[in-house]
Amino acid sequence: MDGREELAVRFEAERGRLGAVARRMLGSTAEAEDAVQEAWLRLERVDAAELENLPGWLTTVVSRICLDLLRGRRTVPVAVEEVVDGPEAEAELVEEVGRAMLVVLDRLGPAERVAFVLHDGFAVPFEQIGRIVGRNTAAAKKLASRARQRVKGADAARGTGDRQVVEAFLAAARGGDLDALLAVLAPEVVRRADPAALPAGRPVLLRGAGAVARETRVIGRRARFGVPVLADGGLAVAIAPDGRLRLLLRFEVVAGRVAGFEVVADPARLAAADVSLLDRSAG
Repeated sequence: MDGREELAVRFEAERGRLGAVARRMLGSTAEAEDAVQEAWLRLERVDAAELENLPGWLTTVVSRICLDLLRGRRTVPVAVEEVVDGPEAEAELVEEVGRAMLVVLDRLGPAERVAFVLHDGFAVPFEQIGRIVGRNTAAAKKLASRARQRVKGADAARGTGDRQVVEAFLAAARGGDLDALLAVLAPEVVRRADPAALPAGRPVLLRGAGAVARETRVIGRRARFGVPVLADGGLAVAIAPDGRLRLLLRFEVVAGRVAGFEVVADPARLAAADVSLLDRSAG
């Protein structure tokens, strides 16, 4: 086996880990694969014999590639209907990382995201993270800590009962179960929606359990991409087909039923929302 073949074998041994790092940083399987391949091309251009720690070198290179991609990313609003049948690889990514986690990661700044993924996901030392993001060790710790606070958010102000109500609504919407929707909606429930959230001609304001339940069934196929989250400290459901937030449903629960909810689709409002994970132990 010559030197190039040996190097290829060593690289392939790291490919799975590097791909996992890149997928969490980028939230895209295709971009992650490109980042890992670019790392291989860069490896071919250096004298590998001089690399004392090949895994560490590769982690640094992949992370810097991802950081550059994140910094250069431009967000273009995409309707839910345009991504309902996304690539199978992206569905696998959602399964691997978790839909809610991908939503929250997507809202972190590039350096925060890289620092959080590397430290909390892959136990990379802060000294190395600092070199990757161009900060000192203390600043790298602050980046990861700030990201961690945003990911975890504050404790839900309401009890677990309200969360169970929201989860019951989501389950009923996924199944198109009219009776289950009626059971979880208050008789005088009010649903408001940004116009962009609805098909043309659908009303932006609805009142009454029957009307809201029927309309939820009509547009309920989106619910299969939904996951409970905290939004600005309140219970919500993020609709995220590809792990990126497309719609946000904000709920008001009173006496064990949904008294009202709002469907947010406006890009500016979605961008301004402080979205974090729900504490699983409270569910």
